[in-house]
Amino acid sequence: MKIPPNVQAMWFEYSDLVGGVEDERFYEAFNFGDSPTMADELAQLVVNGVKRATAGAVWVYAAGGQPLPKPGDLSVVLDAQDRPLCIIETTQVDVLPFDDVSAEFAATEGEGDGSLAYWQQVHIAFFTRECEQSGRTFSTDMEISCERFRVVYPVNAGTASTGATRSPLP
Repeated sequence: MKIPPNVQAMWFEYSDLVGGVEDERFYEAFNFGDSPTMADELAQLVVNGVKRATAGAVWVYAAGGQPLPKPGDLSVVLDAQDRPLCIIETTQVDVLPFDDVSAEFAATEGEGDGSLAYWQQVHIAFFTRECEQSGRTFSTDMEISCERFRVVYPVNAGTASTGATRSPLP
């Protein structure tokens, strides 16, 4: 995938820092969620080191002609104005039915109170909206890509701060 112009400066800074990185490792530049508020809140959780995972409906990747992320992929997290905030590296991807997402994974996503019940509540709402926009129906047996990641750039981002709070959004 081609590196978009709005993230090239950050990408090249990271590449220089680590002594070079293959452009083939670039997966995507993206905003979390489906609203500007959600994009900013969730991106800030990543920068603060609270959010270290994300979940996506597998059918969305297929519909967009995009493969699932894989360990070693690098992505640029954007704010709601498409400004790059940090680069994350995918460390693990598990595909499983929505109902099989664990409490540990929900806590790693770092949203709300960190509970599985909260995770299910906000993700049912999110995936229902996403499905409805494409003429689909949400189902609790729908396959979910559970992606874990770490912040690799900037080097001071992605470490939990004492003032970090959890967002009420997915």
